[in-house]
Amino acid sequence: MPANKRIAVWMSEKKLQKINWQELVAASSKYGFDVFKLDLNKGLEEQGPFCVFLHKLTDIIASANQGDIRSTEVINEVEAYLTENPSIVVFDPIPHVKRLLDRYNCYSIMQDTDLHNYGVFTPNFCVLRDGDLDVIRDELKKSLVTYPFICKPILGHGSRQAHEMSIIFDEKYLVDCKTPCVAQSFVNHNAKLYKIFIVGERHCYVDRPSLKNFQASQRESIYFDSSDVSKADSRSRLSVLDPEDVGNEAWEPDPKVMEVIASTLRKSFGMDLLGIDVVIENTTGRYGIIDVNAYPGFDSVSGYDGFPDFFEALLECISKRVTSD
Repeated sequence: MPANKRIAVWMSEKKLQKINWQELVAASSKYGFDVFKLDLNKGLEEQGPFCVFLHKLTDIIASANQGDIRSTEVINEVEAYLTENPSIVVFDPIPHVKRLLDRYNCYSIMQDTDLHNYGVFTPNFCVLRDGDLDVIRDELKKSLVTYPFICKPILGHGSRQAHEMSIIFDEKYLVDCKTPCVAQSFVNHNAKLYKIFIVGERHCYVDRPSLKNFQASQRESIYFDSSDVSKADSRSRLSVLDPEDVGNEAWEPDPKVMEVIASTLRKSFGMDLLGIDVVIENTTGRYGIIDVNAYPGFDSVSGYDGFPDFFEALLECISKRVTSD
């Protein structure tokens, strides 16, 4: 097998166990590629050469951002190797993944697109870095973040904590904001979320349970894990519509709008492997993008388990990139 037809794959052992490795090997062989598992505890030079680097380094990047020394060393070594070997096609470029992991940066990128022309919006948001309540009030007001709003960790990957969120219903409970965080206006969407999975030029979407409708009120803050609420088989009480909302069916997405969202964000982030969380506002029918994930993986919460012929699509995408680059 020529050296320029080798695909290096790195994912955590936990994620590797969720994929059908033999199916990946078979799909790779069909397109003339050899695939192997990269060992980040060994020198990359001795494992090369390879022409494609397929990775799920989000957790290591996140740990490096939080100051973990070994994670920082690993990312630096990988980036140095890729800089020395610029012909390697990377899925996806590490600087682009880093940019995506910061929720504030991620939302800012989405807000700068022309998706508003298609009835698509990013709910108002701001970053809260200071625990001072006066500062929090000012930031929320300046950014037009309304009650109720969701507090999300700034770092969108890397640990269980990335999914730990809260809903703040009233100003008197601002003390519940766990700073630093991103505050984002909550959009009522009749407890249904749509996940778009992108593999190069292909995409598909599936629906998932989501949070029920909420209004600004005097109620205490709610704490929840977003991955628990949006599992395909979720039985969360937070997904059960209140009696007055039962019978109000969620809007069905327009495939053309979902395609525009997929193609626009793929270009904006400069990435081929993305997961996008979309809700449809129950009163207006507008599409709100509430999160974007790098290479969603294969779990039942946000992964490619709903993508038909995933490995075929992946290898088709890889083959096109290798040929065009």
